[in-house]
Amino acid sequence: MKQMPPQQPIPPRKGAAYMRMSTEHQKYSVENQLIAITDYATRYGIELVKEYIDDGKSGLTIGGRPALQQLIKDVESGNPGYDMILVLDITRWGRFQDSDESAHHEFCCRRAGVSIEYVGEQFANDGSVGADLIKSVKRVMAKETSRELSAKVFRGQCTLIGYGFRQGGSAGYGLQRMMINEQREPKGILKRTERKSLQTDRVILVPGSEDQIEIARWVYRVFTEKKMEESLIADDLNRRGIKTDLGREWTRSAVHGLLTNEKYIGNNVYNRYSCKLKKKTVKNPPEEWVRKDGAFEPIIEPRYFFAAQEIIRERNRKFSDEELLDKLRKLQERQGWLSGIIIDEADDMPSSTAYQHRFGSLLRAYELIGYTPFTDYRYIEINRKLRQLHTDIVKDTIGKIEAIGGSVRTEPQTDLLIINDELKISLVLCRCQETQSLAYRWHIRLDAGLQPDITIVVRMDAKNEKPLDYYLLPALDIENPCRRIAEHNGRALDTYRFDNLEAFFLLTERVAIPEAA
Repeated sequence: MKQMPPQQPIPPRKGAAYMRMSTEHQKYSVENQLIAITDYATRYGIELVKEYIDDGKSGLTIGGRPALQQLIKDVESGNPGYDMILVLDITRWGRFQDSDESAHHEFCCRRAGVSIEYVGEQFANDGSVGADLIKSVKRVMAKETSRELSAKVFRGQCTLIGYGFRQGGSAGYGLQRMMINEQREPKGILKRTERKSLQTDRVILVPGSEDQIEIARWVYRVFTEKKMEESLIADDLNRRGIKTDLGREWTRSAVHGLLTNEKYIGNNVYNRYSCKLKKKTVKNPPEEWVRKDGAFEPIIEPRYFFAAQEIIRERNRKFSDEELLDKLRKLQERQGWLSGIIIDEADDMPSSTAYQHRFGSLLRAYELIGYTPFTDYRYIEINRKLRQLHTDIVKDTIGKIEAIGGSVRTEPQTDLLIINDELKISLVLCRCQETQSLAYRWHIRLDAGLQPDITIVVRMDAKNEKPLDYYLLPALDIENPCRRIAEHNGRALDTYRFDNLEAFFLLTERVAIPEAA
């Protein structure tokens, strides 16, 4: 009897392990996650070829998680060396506050041919309706757990503030962090970067060195009594070789911070700024601050502190238009010329941003006081108007396409309009320029790298106030991405010229098949 050749052993599947631990609980330690993942791999014949570890990283966003970023980069490279990623559970992949973000990162892996296996979950991640439903629910649960934990931590921190305990941050110039036990007995001074040793220990602020205390008091005296400005105080301290508590040179903002923080008169204030769940930092109104007055031993007399606040308040009060212009006029007379930097560096002036908001632009404020910059900055004003007009034209275009039954979405990275998931459209505004011979020219710069199907070029009128006409330039007919055009350009180019965009809207209109037939 003829012998059958021996069967070749099936090579094991290759997988990568992803592990993440913040500071939540010992059960989520990297070691425990790796044990669970290794047991799963052994049970199902999977060879672990790589490990990705984000240790001490929050799962709220992908930012700050270099291992997950590298994992996705490896997967999308097309040859990561494995065909599956093993993760303990949904929460280790992330507690994203937008559950679609979690699904997006998983989809990126799956699209590249790499599946995700949640080894500790009670469902198979096989793409079935049941699995997708359970994943969606668990992602929302993970998000809500983070929200509840954030609220719980915030309430606990507010309670500790009420007891007079310091919550994070450096002590500040002239102050030190003292660690105390449950009986409020001192345990020692914490140096910079040092943390308390036990969970039951607390931190309070105590006066620092006599030299620093005397310098802090000097800053308050010269600011309130001699009306010495913050920038001059900083220059004086730097000239004397005095460093901040962080070992840095003094700046205007560093001096301003010393003059405005209530911890120097012994008050414990919290929640002036908040950045919850990795969102944008916001400045909270005073009624939302959490405070405990008289929590620490003060190093500045209250009369000096409140005198300083009155000076700063008076300087920052809401000025009338005429008061703002009068200050700008006096600064110009004093300096001889004006710029945004000069305005921002002047201690007795509102910021340049305040002038922009109040008058529309710095150039408009200059015009109102009769000041003409040495450089012609008219192009800045024109470009500002063009940016706003570009936004308006895009919104109007999207509205009209949707009104005739089309769909439009915008690519955030490129600002391309994707119409009906078929056409890629780029919209370019061209500023009108006058030549020495009093002729008008428009310089078109097309970004060929974006590869739009059609580029809509909007030619502005002579005053750059409104559109003159429109060119619809198909990608197939565009050879030179940069060119200057005149008022009349011949049939080769003006064939694509239109007085409005109605012809373009007809291109995007959906037509039913029977009707077309």
